[in-house]
Amino acid sequence: MNTEMNIKTLIIKKPLKLDCGKTINNYPIAYETYGSLNEKKDNAILIFHALTGDQFVTGLNPVTKKDGWWSYAVGPNKAIDTKKYFVICSNVIGGCMGSFGPSHKDPNTQKIFGINFPIITINDMVNAQNNLLDHFGINKLFSVVGGSMGGMQVLQFVSNFPNKTKTAIPIACTSNHSAQNIALNELGRQAILADNNWYQGNYTSKNTNPNKGLAVARMAAHITYLSKKGLQEKFGRKLQEREDLKFSFDADFQIESYLRYQGSIFVDRFDANSYLYITRAMDYFDLPRKFNGNLSNAFKETKAKFFVISFTSDWLYPTQENKDIVIALNSIGADVGFAEIESDKGHDSFLLDVPDFLSAMKNFLDKSYSEN
Repeated sequence: MNTEMNIKTLIIKKPLKLDCGKTINNYPIAYETYGSLNEKKDNAILIFHALTGDQFVTGLNPVTKKDGWWSYAVGPNKAIDTKKYFVICSNVIGGCMGSFGPSHKDPNTQKIFGINFPIITINDMVNAQNNLLDHFGINKLFSVVGGSMGGMQVLQFVSNFPNKTKTAIPIACTSNHSAQNIALNELGRQAILADNNWYQGNYTSKNTNPNKGLAVARMAAHITYLSKKGLQEKFGRKLQEREDLKFSFDADFQIESYLRYQGSIFVDRFDANSYLYITRAMDYFDLPRKFNGNLSNAFKETKAKFFVISFTSDWLYPTQENKDIVIALNSIGADVGFAEIESDKGHDSFLLDVPDFLSAMKNFLDKSYSEN
């Protein structure tokens, strides 16, 4: 994937010791900004992206030529108003949209890293992104915001840097992956590893791509982002442009055709090894473990104001897992609000046009900003 065009990159010279024990330096972080930083530098919002996201939050993504992944939420007069706030978003390390990842060359061997890239964690991603604050001369963010894996990064950021943000909005996330989450990610990884074109992660040198495995991984994951009710209402048992069953393994049903399409378009924009690394980082995420099983202690140093958001039909990170974060915050007397938004769109609700969600986020941000 050629991602060189229209990508802003910051080279981080400061060494970063990764959780796996290795140290990286002189590595790139790709980022994008929206809006303007004010004179007091107190209107900055750092957005963390989810598993398959990137730095292009809104507007036209110059690489894929599609709308940014959070166009419903970010822009002039939207929930995250770019006329009011300075929005920063970076591609996570391990990603494939310009930040340091498995598709980069190893400076020592001049060969593509592939799976020789070091294993990274959510903690590593957040520590790398913290360098963006120094780059912009920002002492304290107004907010950190993210959904799904982005929400994990929100929690990790506040824990690592308790005084570096005024507010925090973790959306549809968890403080650690359940066995079910790990199992679903492993299913996707095994689909990639089983593809004959994976070549032990060295597919780039063979001028090939494990597209079939990556497409299946995406199809499996995509099912988890939706809800049973939403799928039933949208597709039911409707047939795909035919009157009757074909008695074959073609896509008889519309849902089959839809999933195949989702898989096929994904492989054009995402790197298979990045998928392995990022899902691994999500599985390794376990914030309570760092604090002897007590999630409350992860936040005891912060004065940040929290707003935790979940969705009724999200079975990947159900409301209870979001409530556990609220309970941990309440137990240390943190300033925390919580909203469970009614939606039949499943986990993907945070990416879609769900008016109650967008207005709740906008109200929280604008009210908090007026108290600045």
